[in-house]
Amino acid sequence: MRTAIYPGSFDPLTNGHLDIIQRAAKLFDRVIVAVARNESKHPLFTLQQRLKLVQLALGGIPNVEADAFDGLLVDYAQRREGDAIIRGLRAVSDFEFEFQLALMNRKLNSRVETIFMMPRETYTFLSSRLVKEVASLGGDVDPFVPAHVKSALRRKFGRRARKS
Repeated sequence: MRTAIYPGSFDPLTNGHLDIIQRAAKLFDRVIVAVARNESKHPLFTLQQRLKLVQLALGGIPNVEADAFDGLLVDYAQRREGDAIIRGLRAVSDFEFEFQLALMNRKLNSRVETIFMMPRETYTFLSSRLVKEVASLGGDVDPFVPAHVKSALRRKFGRRARKS
């Protein structure tokens, strides 16, 4: 069974993330969406909230599961018997950082490959940071996130997030 790990903070999960997850699910027998504990990023949602938001979004994809992890990604991939790490590339600006991560991960564990996937063109501009900013200023995030994520953002930001 070929297993891919798709790691991220997913703070929050976006439609761009979902696009990559759905396409990775067609390429691998099992995809694990690994929600990272990274308190240095000062997440809007707790680890458990982010994990729940991801789990709700994955309901209809049979070979995809969500999990949380902390520590080194390659150690997590080895524990979960992952063969590949999926990383999303939206623009050329993402490449340098992602390339460095991939090389470091390869140095730490040469058995695990890194595969770069680009989201559909519709989502190449999309990031969790931008979604949070739009939601915090009362903008409509409906085209960018699943409905349950939009509701969670509305609860976090109160009345300022547009209900549309």
